[in-house]
Amino acid sequence: MISVTDLCFHRQDGEQVHQVFDGLSFEIKSQEQVALLGDSGSGKTTLLNLLSGLLSPHSGQIVINGEQISSYNALQLAYYRRKIGLIFQRYQLLDCLSVKQNILFQYKLNFPRQRPKDFECLTEQLGLTDKLHKLPNQLSGGEQQRVGIARALLNQPQLVLADEPTGNLDQARSQQVVELLTSLCKTRRINLVMVTHSQQLTRYFDSVKVLANGQLNERN
Repeated sequence: MISVTDLCFHRQDGEQVHQVFDGLSFEIKSQEQVALLGDSGSGKTTLLNLLSGLLSPHSGQIVINGEQISSYNALQLAYYRRKIGLIFQRYQLLDCLSVKQNILFQYKLNFPRQRPKDFECLTEQLGLTDKLHKLPNQLSGGEQQRVGIARALLNQPQLVLADEPTGNLDQARSQQVVELLTSLCKTRRINLVMVTHSQQLTRYFDSVKVLANGQLNERN
């Protein structure tokens, strides 16, 4: 479960202060799949960065699965981020590593003495079994994003945050990627919050929330 209470965050540009959130409060139920809509510049990526601990609020509380991450120090945040999955629009794959190495890279950094339990099953479900020894530049955009999904889910996270993961894909590949992502998260009982500009993709989610004027509202 995600609970945000009276969240305040601003950005400073020289002498100008831009208030992104001023008293933002909302809840997302455990295991809920949420599509996050909003105009460009509304703060969607900033909100994901706050939920992931990459940014810290200036005031207010962020509680995720019982952890008040808004009060964590740098070391505590580093441990917290091991328990979440991040998916990016630009894939963030290392060009010199194979698909298999890209999927395992972050896991081995976080858990050097452990072997992932879900690797074979996950790569099979994502249709990557015959591509494990290829380099990223040998894959299509949709295949590269499936590698990103595998990397994000490998550590069996409680929460996945996806920032426009279909932004570089056409409509058909976008639907394939989102259908796979939401299905895998449901099966694994993972909270998913995904930023998107596509109204068509929202049908795959339990709820749709719209960020506007610093507030998050349920879409009717």
